[in-house]
Amino acid sequence: MITDPIADMLTRVRNALKRRHELVEIPSSKMKLAIAELFKREGFIKSFREVEYKKQGKIVIELTYRNQKQPTINGLRRISKPSRRIYLGYRDIKPVYNGTGVAILSTPQGVMTDAVAREKKVGGEFLLTIW
Repeated sequence: MITDPIADMLTRVRNALKRRHELVEIPSSKMKLAIAELFKREGFIKSFREVEYKKQGKIVIELTYRNQKQPTINGLRRISKPSRRIYLGYRDIKPVYNGTGVAILSTPQGVMTDAVAREKKVGGEFLLTIW
């Protein structure tokens, strides 16, 4: 049993990028779908779709590469973990890699990027960073 499904998602994406795979399959959940939507909106992945598979379903993510070899995603890092939750107020949210990266937060208004959270003046759980 997986104790941290978001960390599992990031590890699957990281491993697929290292092996230069075009697609990666991840067990589906509402949180992972919201994270995949933000990845797509921010231009880190080409597309994603939810596929029916047994009870849970799967998310199939299509990865992007620059010049057919350099991945668009340079790094993924899980911040808040089940063993140590990290919560930030909107004033404490700092840009990731001088604005080239994106922080993803789970807020009372839904899962959103750091820029949107600062704009809406809402804080929440600091899930991950991507650059």
